[in-house]
Amino acid sequence: QAQLAESGGGLVHPGGSLRLSCAAAGRGFGDNAVGWFRQSPGKAREFVAVITASDDSTYYADSVSGRFTISRGGSENMVYLQMNSLKPEDTAVYTCAVHWLGTYDSPRNYDHWGQGTQVTVSS
Repeated sequence: QAQLAESGGGLVHPGGSLRLSCAAAGRGFGDNAVGWFRQSPGKAREFVAVITASDDSTYYADSVSGRFTISRGGSENMVYLQMNSLKPEDTAVYTCAVHWLGTYDSPRNYDHWGQGTQVTVSS
């Protein structure tokens, strides 16, 4: 089974940048898309971005489009989320997961969730 681990979170001022990493141990990501989600206290888990396995197509939530970029690393087992122009409303725990079926924006269609990494945007 794939085991995912996120890193790269932290505290950043509004307008700043962070790059999150998602590393897959075990069987890696396989032939599956990989998505990023986020969740802040009292809110449902929210889709952020996904990168497909077939051709590295990317899709983003409207709230992050133009500011965030999802990509794969040189290793087959790394996916990154570059976050620029961060806003206080981006504050959340960010988690990566492997997509199995269905639409890309529903967390129900993902498995092998990591533990998450905290991103805090504050002045």
